[in-house]
Amino acid sequence: MPDLSFYHLTCLGLFIAGILVFISLFFVKAPYGRYERTHWGPEIDERLVWMAMEAVSPLAFLIFFWTSDTQNLTGLILMTLFCGHYTYRAFIYPFRIRGVGKKPVITGLMAILFNSFNGSVNGWAAANAEHLTTNWLSSPAFYIGLAIFLFGLWLNLNSDHILRTLRGPGETGYKIPQGGGFRFVTSPNYLGEIIEWTGFAIAASTFGALSFAVFTAANLAPRAFSHHKWYKSKFNNYPKSRKALIPYVM
Repeated sequence: MPDLSFYHLTCLGLFIAGILVFISLFFVKAPYGRYERTHWGPEIDERLVWMAMEAVSPLAFLIFFWTSDTQNLTGLILMTLFCGHYTYRAFIYPFRIRGVGKKPVITGLMAILFNSFNGSVNGWAAANAEHLTTNWLSSPAFYIGLAIFLFGLWLNLNSDHILRTLRGPGETGYKIPQGGGFRFVTSPNYLGEIIEWTGFAIAASTFGALSFAVFTAANLAPRAFSHHKWYKSKFNNYPKSRKALIPYVM
């Protein structure tokens, strides 16, 4: 099992990775979805890629959590939040995708590497952080973070539902999403996920959770801006008041 110095070093590495990803995604779009490109190497069914890369995170969390010397109710709640999200992403979401395409193997491998470290540090912290005792359940930070997480989860799932039902049977092509968070921003699904892990970081108040929240924002914000620019260029009637990621701001 890692010691405290290894834990801090890994979290710092996730921070640095987030900065590098944030910068790079303004120049190179992640090669999936509407930005899919064949020059990124071999591709396989995107459902398989989603399952492989998302399942790693809860598995790593559970291994490092249950093999630690201590567990308590606070850690179990954090485990439920973290693993519940990724269980959905690994084993339910992939089978709800309409118009399944392919993903480059390389993007799946990079995600697996990140998720291995991310699940590990958060699982370890949930069991070993000194402040995460049952007393932490009376902390305002825990309940504020939990409320933020649940709101982000709802926004994420609701936005995914709107996107999934955007096209009728037999329809192809892109449409302008309407309703829900799409009234305010182009990518409420990304905003929801950023809010989720910000809430988790507040509820857990650990270096590992904070590094994950920062990486999530660094990874998704550039893609949200790319989506916004793409929609505005494709649809002349795209709502002018709709922002890219943060309502009324940007």
